[in-house]
Amino acid sequence: MKQTKRLWKFYCQEDKHPGMWQRWLKNQCVAVGWADKWCYYLSDSPRRSKRNHGWIPARNCLNQIKIGDYVIVSLHGNRVGRLGEVTKLEIDEWHPMVPESRNEPDGEKGRRILVRWDSATGPDNRDLVVKLSENVRLNSGEVRPTVVEIGIEKLNKLRQAMNDPKNWVSLFEFPYEQSLSDYIAAFPHRLEDGLLPHPNIRVRELKFANQKRADVVLTDKDDKPVIVECKQGEPTVANVKQLAGYLTQFKKREGETARGILVHGGSQKLRVEVRRAAQKARIEMVQFTVEVNFLPSN
Repeated sequence: MKQTKRLWKFYCQEDKHPGMWQRWLKNQCVAVGWADKWCYYLSDSPRRSKRNHGWIPARNCLNQIKIGDYVIVSLHGNRVGRLGEVTKLEIDEWHPMVPESRNEPDGEKGRRILVRWDSATGPDNRDLVVKLSENVRLNSGEVRPTVVEIGIEKLNKLRQAMNDPKNWVSLFEFPYEQSLSDYIAAFPHRLEDGLLPHPNIRVRELKFANQKRADVVLTDKDDKPVIVECKQGEPTVANVKQLAGYLTQFKKREGETARGILVHGGSQKLRVEVRRAAQKARIEMVQFTVEVNFLPSN
C-alpha cells in the first residue's frame, strides 16, 4: 500500500539563533533541540523522559515523520523559508546546529531531519523568504509549536503562495524606517532626479491635525511639493490611505496639491488591491533595497 505523505512545519528560531535558517538551507536539514543527555527521550522505555510542555508534542511528531514526507520551515512574522522532502532521520543522534560554547556546552538544535529542498518552489535567492498573505497564513495552532503537522490539503495553496514573486521579501527585517527617511532627506536625488528638500522649514517639519508627521517633504524639478512616506516592509492598502490622507490635509493647509511617493521594502510586484488603491489615490510606489558591500582596507 502506497504511503500517504504528510506535511510537517518546523519553526526556525532566527530571533534566538541568528543565521539558523541559512544553516538549515546550506546543510539541507531542519533541527530541534531536547537532547537525550538532558533526559529528553524519544520514548519512555526504559527511561521516563522529562515532561517538558514543548517536548512531548514535538516528540510525538518526530516519531511519526517518515522519509518522503514534506517539511516547510516557518519564520517569525508569517513568513516561510522553503519546502523540502525528508530524505533521512537523524533524530536519535546529536549533531548541534548551534556550536558548543560556554553558554551552550552541548550546543543546540542537534536532532536533525535531513531534507531535499524543492528548488521549484519559492525564490531562488537565498536572501529572500516568503511572506504569507492572510488567506494562506498558518493558524495559531500551526504557528506556535516547534514541530506540528499541517493538513496535506494546504500544500497546493502554500506552493502557489511561495511561487508568487509578490510574496517574496527579505529575510532580514531591520528597523530602519527612520534611517531611510533621514537618507532620503539628505540625498533626495537618489529617489528621483531633481528632488530637493522643501525650502520652507515649516513645511519640512509638517505635522498634521492628528499629530502624525510626514516622513519627508521635498520639491521636485517643477517645484511641486512631494510627500514621501517610508515603510520598511510590504506596503498595505492602509499605508496608501495614510499617505492619501496626508495629501488631502496638505492641500487644506497649504492650498496646493502635492505628489505622494510611498517607499517600501516589500516586493517590486505589488498586490492587486494595493496597486489599485495607489492608482486611485495617484500615489507613486517605489521599492527600496539595501545592499552592503565589503572591501578589504589597506
